[in-house]
Amino acid sequence: MPEDCPFRVACYLVDLEPGLFMRLSHLLTAGLLVSAWGAQAAPAVSEPPAPAAKAEAPAPAPGIAQDIVLANHRAVYDLSLAEGGGTRSVESARGRIVIDFRGDACRGYTMLTRQVTELSSGESGPRLSDMRSTTFEGGKGREFRFKTTTLTNNQPAAPVDGTASEQGPGESVTVKLKGAAKPLTVEGPVLFPSEHMRHLIEAARAGQATLSAKVFDGSDDGKKVYDTFAVIGHAGTGPASDTARDKPLREGPLAGMPHWPVRLSYYTAGAGERTPIYTLGFDLYENGVSGALKLDYGEFAILGDMVALDIDAQAGKTAAKEGDKGCTP
Repeated sequence: MPEDCPFRVACYLVDLEPGLFMRLSHLLTAGLLVSAWGAQAAPAVSEPPAPAAKAEAPAPAPGIAQDIVLANHRAVYDLSLAEGGGTRSVESARGRIVIDFRGDACRGYTMLTRQVTELSSGESGPRLSDMRSTTFEGGKGREFRFKTTTLTNNQPAAPVDGTASEQGPGESVTVKLKGAAKPLTVEGPVLFPSEHMRHLIEAARAGQATLSAKVFDGSDDGKKVYDTFAVIGHAGTGPASDTARDKPLREGPLAGMPHWPVRLSYYTAGAGERTPIYTLGFDLYENGVSGALKLDYGEFAILGDMVALDIDAQAGKTAAKEGDKGCTP
């Protein structure tokens, strides 16, 4: 891929969930979302997460993971079609995701994302998607602002621009979209992306094997809340010895950092869903960076290979110091 065209990709978007790549990038910022979306293909039948009140491993209450410092970083992932599996409804795929994640638990988190993807099908031909997203999440996970613009084959779609706010710890979340007649209210607890990733890290550190949570990330049309169910594997250090992927993680400062394989399934909100919409596999690092990405959509799967990583170490030190003394007004 030429240096002057860092965002070229191939993306089949006819039947593909529009928010998949956006959600992937959200996860990546916090360690969430495409690293080896490390699992096998989405199962034909799988158990959805139990309702929040009955979940075996419910999401921790907001604010429980204050000692977790998410790395300020810029990461670049090249996308490609996974070999084998599925029905091959997508014949080729290429692309790139670039994310820039900044902030801390006191001032909140800002994420800038650009994704250019091109999936190609023999039936519909190639379709090119260029998505740009900006989000801000309050440090206490109580507010979330999002704006996304998308071009598909150079044709613009209506932008998604809105805010979501939690009415109180564990209570309902109200979503307001520009141009919408009235707000949407969803019963809580609902987590926003960075807070969700902090809870995943908290659960992994504690040795939990699973974590259920409702998640809102502003993707798709900005109106959807998803039930999620994560399966967390045993901690490891260093990348797998049999892979050449994710070079910045194999040779950089994260080479010896603890990380966990995570398989995260997304379901349409509500009881009765037996099959996930899709499954994300990734290695979740202790500072929220993700590697070994795999997004499994059942009929096909896409891999993300980290090709560049720039971590702002000084920002991490400042965030850790402020975390020790608590946030000040």
